[in-house]
Amino acid sequence: MRWHKLILVALKSIARNKMRSLLTMLGIIIGVASVITMVALGEGSQADIEGEVASLGTNLLMVRPGSVDSGGVSGGAGSRPSLTMDDVARLEKYATQLRWVSAEVRANGQVIAGTITGVAPNYLSIRNYEMESGSFFTARDCKTRAKVAVLGKTVADELFPDRDPVGERLRIRNVPFKVIGVMAEKGQSSMGNDQDDIIFAPDNTVLYRLSNGKTIHDISASAISSEAMEAAKAELTTLLRSEHRLAADAEDDFIIRDQTEIVEIATRVTGTLTLLLSSIAGVSLLVGGIGIMNIMLVSVTERTREIGIRLAIGARPLDVLAQFLIEAAILSLLGGLIGILSGLGAAWGVGRLLGISAVVNPAVVIMTVLFTGAVGVFFGFYPARKAANLNPIDALRYE
Repeated sequence: MRWHKLILVALKSIARNKMRSLLTMLGIIIGVASVITMVALGEGSQADIEGEVASLGTNLLMVRPGSVDSGGVSGGAGSRPSLTMDDVARLEKYATQLRWVSAEVRANGQVIAGTITGVAPNYLSIRNYEMESGSFFTARDCKTRAKVAVLGKTVADELFPDRDPVGERLRIRNVPFKVIGVMAEKGQSSMGNDQDDIIFAPDNTVLYRLSNGKTIHDISASAISSEAMEAAKAELTTLLRSEHRLAADAEDDFIIRDQTEIVEIATRVTGTLTLLLSSIAGVSLLVGGIGIMNIMLVSVTERTREIGIRLAIGARPLDVLAQFLIEAAILSLLGGLIGILSGLGAAWGVGRLLGISAVVNPAVVIMTVLFTGAVGVFFGFYPARKAANLNPIDALRYE
């Protein structure tokens, strides 16, 4: 028989038992839908994380103070006050792999339940912030410890809900500041923190007027390119160790983190979770394949006389084998296609419900279709072989 006739016979056989065919495909549908949903949500989560990290800054390197060990107990990262404005000055003067460097000095203010952060003018470029109105402060403002401030969108809306705050005055720890600008809205971070609930001021202003006048909290820097990240980290380490006069065998009293590490950690976690859930969902495919085998065995038993007649009038065992294999493959592929559509709908719905992007990789869809076809052929081979090996005389006598 020709292939198109075999496919037509298989479709007629499936259509003859609609409910049984649907129940046979159910395991495949559930398995494929689960895999598509999990993979789409997993890749969407990774894309969200990568976008979130990218929004933190351009080729960002973050330097934090090291930890203090007391009585054999580590105080944790940031517990050692080891970073100063001298470190920033040295990096700005000698670093060749860094485009921008900015100190970060934080202080809690009475003006609002938020954070006042002292930074340099190039902090805008490092962290990919944009201005909504007004302007950012200048290097001269930092040098003269000017009492000027730039508000995050949340702070601006809370303190000045009905007007543009540029030109207004506010007091932070009883120190009067003039508002010179408002940042464009940046939204929440992946950790749920409001990135707009912040006030920026010149680094020296915060350091000497609101903080201890000695140490800074962090240093943010931007490498000259993504390819130069490792070289920039090595240069940062060398310059800071030199500035801190650390012995060759002494441990660093600071910690350097970059975007790559953040992305790798987040991707590893989401990737492991997606793989685990997809593996569990894949069990449904196995169950669906076994269901196809069972139904095909029943079909062979029910159609024994039909098989005997085909063999008696000249059909080859290969024709019978191909007929049942095609029938099993079509059942599996139909279940796979329905599962893909169901999975895409489920991924979209769950993504909207949880606020997660659903990213559908065409390669995953193609692989799923091929895999479901292979499942049908694999689990349908034994029943098809059993049908092809029937003795025509015995098959005609079968009641």
